[in-house]
Amino acid sequence: MNRRLDVINIGDPAARRAPVMPSACETGGCGGPEPMLPPPPSFGDVRVNGVEISPDAIAQEIQHHPAPDAETAWMEAARALAVRELLLQRARQLGLEAEPESDEAGRTEAPDDALVRVLLEEEVEPEQAGERECRRYYEGHLQRFRTPDLFEASHILIEPEGEDEEAWKIAAERAQVIANEVGDDPVAFAKAARAFSGCASAKQDGSLGQIRRGELASAVQAGIESLAEGTTGREPVRSRFGWHVLRLQRRIEGRVLPFEIVQAKIADMLEARSWSLAAARYVAALAARGTIEGVRIEGAEG
Repeated sequence: MNRRLDVINIGDPAARRAPVMPSACETGGCGGPEPMLPPPPSFGDVRVNGVEISPDAIAQEIQHHPAPDAETAWMEAARALAVRELLLQRARQLGLEAEPESDEAGRTEAPDDALVRVLLEEEVEPEQAGERECRRYYEGHLQRFRTPDLFEASHILIEPEGEDEEAWKIAAERAQVIANEVGDDPVAFAKAARAFSGCASAKQDGSLGQIRRGELASAVQAGIESLAEGTTGREPVRSRFGWHVLRLQRRIEGRVLPFEIVQAKIADMLEARSWSLAAARYVAALAARGTIEGVRIEGAEG
């Protein structure tokens, strides 16, 4: 079973993200020297069963662990490398071998990453989610399985011809005249959209298609939702783009998907959660049997 190693919420670095290149404004110009890593804090040595995790390695690992302060980042990086070393030691103790795999982008995992992956596949067995568990989750989280409300809407955008308030005032007056003239007549609205709208949707009679919440500016969305089906708003709505004459053609209420449709996805989610917890317990058990110095691994005391 090939699983992503980063689901263990204990700092496992097997699926690290590539560092993000800073923008020119962050580096003070295009290019330039690479940013220097922060000096390591003055903490004690970190060892896993006698094997030292070097301060340089921890300093390099810090970039994968954003934190509010240097001390927290250092400890998270040290913990991640300690967990990694613990798993590698166990894999070698068991005599495991691993063939590195490639992802969809063609990137091949490092040999140590492959070894950790094989160890967890061999040693960690999650509980399987049966129908009863899936149905219990479904019934307790029905809103998660509800399709979004859809709004079949149109608009006419009247853009101000300048940035000053006078230009915005003139645009508002034009929008108001249009709203008054078209009323609730869909044919009149379509003609006005083609003639006056500054939006590319003018070519489709102002149609925005079927939209969901969050896809439009909040003021425009609120204006659309305030309308009854088949009506045009009598008061134009302002956004940063200009003034909008809004029309709601149809509202399509969302619905809760049947359990049978989402059961497989729920099972996958519950299994992934179970595997994450089982992997964390496995690491904690290894740490409890070993000698970890300089960092604390959650659960190892128990």
